[in-house]
Amino acid sequence: MQPFQTLNELAAAVRTCSRCHLAQSRTKAVPGEGAEQAEIMLVGEAPGFHEDRQGRPFVGAAGRYLEELLASIGLQRQEVYITNVVKCRPPRNRNPLAQEIAACRPYLEQQITLIRPKLIVTLGRFSLQLFFPEAQISRVHGQPRKRGGIVYYPTYHPAAALYQPRWKALIAEDFQRIPALLAQAASLPEDDPSPGGGRD
Repeated sequence: MQPFQTLNELAAAVRTCSRCHLAQSRTKAVPGEGAEQAEIMLVGEAPGFHEDRQGRPFVGAAGRYLEELLASIGLQRQEVYITNVVKCRPPRNRNPLAQEIAACRPYLEQQITLIRPKLIVTLGRFSLQLFFPEAQISRVHGQPRKRGGIVYYPTYHPAAALYQPRWKALIAEDFQRIPALLAQAASLPEDDPSPGGGRD
């Protein structure tokens, strides 16, 4: 895949992408949206029903909850960048397959390159394991890890908190740490660069 010069170019490519079979069942691809030079990027799993219809990330119930979480730390969604590991909705909201994640990965990597966020909040296990394959969300949520100058901060997916109320307090607590993490991002030490290394 050739590098894109702007997020708009990348989004146009995503909307016409046919790198995997999800292109055959989608209504609209969902590239992502938000500030072009956002300090914070939030990476979810995949679009759902409402996202597939609108072509925008996190616009259903989980999106409303995400906006509440952002508001709790003084942010609005247009101040951050929101995207997903997979840019098209898997049929019946099933989990994304390995080949679908692999097909979309270059888009996410280029989004990170173009935006250059200080902090990437991984929402749920698929987002976490894209960057840290051996990590388990139940063990590492709320624990920042820095690689390549970027702080990665795992937490539960907002949708999980809607279905499992016991996780709601955990994700709210994780979000409360984001402002301090952002302020400390430059001074945090780099994590173990080896695959699966660090605090798993």
